Amino acid sequence: MNDKEILRLSAIRDVCENRIRRSDAARILSLSIRQVQRLVTRFRQIGAVGIIHQRRGKPSPNKIHDDVRYQCLNIIRECYLDFGPTLAHEKITERHNISISLETLRQWMIADGLWIPHAKRKPRVYQPRHRRDCLGELVQIDGSHHDWFEGRSDKCCLLVFIDDATGRLMNLRFSETESAFDYMVATREYIEHHGKPTAFYSDRHSVFHVSKRDAQSDRLTQFGRVLNELNIELICANSSQAKGRVERANKTLQDRLVKEMRLQGIDTIEQANAWLPDFIADFNRRFAKPARFPKDMHRPLRESTDELDNIFAWQELRKLTKSLTFQYDKVVYLIDPTEENQRLVNQVVKVLDRPDGTIAIQYGHRNLAFKTFDKLADVDQGQVVENKRLGAVLKFAHAKQEEFEQQQKRSRSKKAPKRTAQHRAIRQLEALNPVLVHPEQFRASSRKKP
Repeated sequence: MNDKEILRLSAIRDVCENRIRRSDAARILSLSIRQVQRLVTRFRQIGAVGIIHQRRGKPSPNKIHDDVRYQCLNIIRECYLDFGPTLAHEKITERHNISISLETLRQWMIADGLWIPHAKRKPRVYQPRHRRDCLGELVQIDGSHHDWFEGRSDKCCLLVFIDDATGRLMNLRFSETESAFDYMVATREYIEHHGKPTAFYSDRHSVFHVSKRDAQSDRLTQFGRVLNELNIELICANSSQAKGRVERANKTLQDRLVKEMRLQGIDTIEQANAWLPDFIADFNRRFAKPARFPKDMHRPLRESTDELDNIFAWQELRKLTKSLTFQYDKVVYLIDPTEENQRLVNQVVKVLDRPDGTIAIQYGHRNLAFKTFDKLADVDQGQVVENKRLGAVLKFAHAKQEEFEQQQKRSRSKKAPKRTAQHRAIRQLEALNPVLVHPEQFRASSRKKP
């Protein structure tokens, strides 16, 4: 007897022995007084057995006949052996006119061994994939987030490029994040040093793979577009086990590289990136294996520096207004109103946002000169007077003024690319020569040479 039946037996016995009233027992058992009287009568006639439900151990009156069950299972064995319960239920209902519920059929198939529930299936066994034949045929790329400096600096990400055929580290680069700009910088370093491989092999990170079903593009990310223009294939793995070689390399690096940087006294990303070529050479000398065939599948880099600058840029399209302006990342760009440019009203231009922070605007193969008005920066009234078209910009800025004042922290557009890599490149350039970053601050000296 279960707990409910024990409680019922105790209450009915108390009624029979006049310890409680029938109304009290009905309240305790959540039954009607008439039902309590029936149980009392049955208890006095046959004892405690009368408290147990009379249908216990008997088949349900709604039970489907065994002949129907055998018929369904025989049909599945003959015609739908590799079908799942849902599809098999559809076919049995539509083609054989047998009306049963989906869950009933599922339980029949499980009991008969025709279907194994997902929760009871053995984990999938992944066989190791054979290495490729040649160097540069397939290069695995991945980002490894780790406390690489053991607390001496913030946690960061190591971008790893490893050749599948030989296990050689082709390129390593530390970055603060795993963004498209970081991969662009690392990939450009790779192809300038080794050439263009046949294919890159990656996971399904948003940098490599468009996951949205309604994506408004040809299903290429910005990094995918870069590789497409360089004629390099990008292959995304379907599972983490498929890129096990780079995963194993990451574990080795998280052990050896961390300790090596501790011994070298390296504490920052800049110091690490400058020292990494020495570590790569030592690592490959110890762990790299010869390829099955000696042919190098890397192709020579034929693009010029200017062409690479345009390829390795975040590219977006914008439509010019009648005043030859457009907005990108909360900055208004004003195309110089030359006679040739005045024909570009309502035309679409391409914005090139490069990893070093520079912006270029192209129409076809022609670069357009422009000026900018940053809506997040203070307005210099002296500059407004010099250009009459900035009046329209001020009108737009005034409309957004209340929105800006309510923001606790002003930030760029969330749709724009992450600019951590750009900020780091600008800081490095400023350390070399501030005039290269802010040429408008340069003042020529009027002092004559002796």
